[in-house]
Amino acid sequence: MDAAGDPRPDTELLAAALAGDGEAFGAFYRRHVRQISAFHLARTHATHDAADLTAETFAAALGGLDRFDPERGEPVAWLFGIARNCLGALRRRGAVEDRARRRMGLPRLDLDDAALEQVEATASAELIRVELREGFDALPPDQRDAVVLRVLLDHDYAEVASASGVSEAVVRKRVSRGLSAMRARLAGRDPS
Repeated sequence: MDAAGDPRPDTELLAAALAGDGEAFGAFYRRHVRQISAFHLARTHATHDAADLTAETFAAALGGLDRFDPERGEPVAWLFGIARNCLGALRRRGAVEDRARRRMGLPRLDLDDAALEQVEATASAELIRVELREGFDALPPDQRDAVVLRVLLDHDYAEVASASGVSEAVVRKRVSRGLSAMRARLAGRDPS
């Protein structure tokens, strides 16, 4: 038995995988994942790119099982052919992006950990803004109007009551309910 734990040769593993045996493809993957990862790492010199390319290689192999022909060569050679194609596609995408960046006169963007954290924080803030907007839009019109006038436009309760034709107590209740509904939405709870 080899390191993958399955004694069958690669050709049998691929045939079994094509017939629907997921464990057979898993054994094929375990048998060759280190070689494919090393292949990609040696060419990209970036662990995240190598990991992505390794995943793409095996995904393409799984999706293309019906195209494997044992008469044309060994399964490992077929797998390395897929790996080369995935690497070539990455390089082409990178070259296109590089040309576009240079044409626009933009510097190459290298993100360090602090920059990645800032991107995540910005994305989180944008999600909160979207959630607030959706929560605001979901409010009943009377609550939405009361929140806009009191909170966003900073009118006092008496002015909002006068503009709405209701009592201050009603305006306070509308503002309170509207803000509570939005807080509950942000917290992921049903405001009812």
